[in-house]
Parts: sequence; C-alpha cells; structure tokens
Amino acid sequence: MKYFGYQDAPYPVREDIGEAYRAYWAKLAAPGTWWTGAERIAIAQETRNALTCEFCAARKLALSPYTFAGQHTHSGNLPELVVDAVHRVVTDQNRITQTYINDNDTNGLSKAAYVELVGVVVAVFSIDEFNRALGIEVETLPEPQPGETSQYTPANLSEDIGFVPTVPPAGAAGNEADLWPAGFAANVVRALTLVPNALREWREIAAVQYLALEKMRDYFKDDSRAINRLQMELVAGRVSAVNECFY
Repeated sequence: MKYFGYQDAPYPVREDIGEAYRAYWAKLAAPGTWWTGAERIAIAQETRNALTCEFCAARKLALSPYTFAGQHTHSGNLPELVVDAVHRVVTDQNRITQTYINDNDTNGLSKAAYVELVGVVVAVFSIDEFNRALGIEVETLPEPQPGETSQYTPANLSEDIGFVPTVPPAGAAGNEADLWPAGFAANVVRALTLVPNALREWREIAAVQYLALEKMRDYFKDDSRAINRLQMELVAGRVSAVNECFY
C-alpha cells in the first residue's frame, strides 16, 4: 500500500485520506467567502486552542454557559467574539442557541461568517481527531495565502430549519447545483449551505472518513473500506452518543 503523508502511522492509512487532507489544507489557507486566508488559519488554530482552554473547561461544567464570566486562552489573532464562537463549537456545541447566533450577528459576527467558521472548525477538528486516534501529531497549519474574500451569497435561501438560513431542498440549482445528489437534501447536509464552499470542503473530508453523499443509500460492502456499512453505522452511532450529538 502507498502512503500519502502517513508513512509513519502505526496502522495502514488509505492513500485517498491523505490526499483529501492535503487538498483541504490548501483550501484552508486560501481566502474564503467571508474570512481571509490568515483569518481561516487563525480559526483553525483556535480550534486547537479550545481543547486546552481553562475557561472553556470551567464553563462546560457551569449550569448556564451564558452567565459564566471569564476569558479564553487564545492566540490573540481574532476578536474575542470570534474566539468564543470557535471555542463553543469545539467544547460546548450542544448549548448553542438561536439567541446566541442572533446576538453574534448583531455584534459583528454575521450568520454567514459564522457558518464558514463552523465549516473550518468541523473540518480541522475532524482531521486532527483522525491523527489523535492514530497516536500521531496534528499537522502544522499551512501558511495563509493572500487575496480577497468572495462574499458570495446563494440566490435561494430558506429559514425553515436550524439557526441560520440554508439552501432549501429545491434550491440546489445554478451555482449550487452540485451541493447534493438529486433527491438527497438531508438537513445535516443543508446546514452549511449559506456558505456553499463550506459544505463542499466538509463533503470531501466526509467522503474519505465516512461515505460520499452519493453512496449514502448503498448498504453493501464497499471494497475500498475495511468494514461493511453496518459496522460503519455502529461506529458512527457510538461516536455520536459519546459526543452528545443528538441530531
């Protein structure tokens, strides 16, 4: 088996996994929709900082995270409002509320910028946890690339689910035609669609760590996977329970 970036891993790692990670790091370093390359790298760093933030650890134990005062341990490259959003997504995501999202929007962290932030956090955390599970170091973050944000907003948006606008099931057309296979507009897939590239980036990582969207309805054994679909779902369900993912 050929290795791509995981030559020293204690277990064999499929080549497509390493390739997907390399592709993501390159995209992370480039300007996004609402965050510059430097800001996206800073968000990635805060994803890691959150795991050792003493304030986050203490707030996690508080009855209410919205009445607990303190200051995050962070790198100083992002406003406190943004740092707080990153750290909450990592350490206390199941207590994020609509009021919190709306207040951030009022105070300078727009819903669209928040969605891109969530996309970065989820992608970086997923890759980092893969490395941690193998017992190897997380990768050095790439150097940010110069350039301007696109500030692109999809033409078709709905507020029928969740805390932020999303592309509706029938709205994946035009520039968004590639977001999901026909007839497959699950809410969890729609969650990042206010920033379509955030979904595209997450989807490529999910395809190698789990399954590509177009294979979700296939329940047979995929020869590219070491375990069958039933075993994959058992692992996914257990991980979701441990992480208190109630979706």
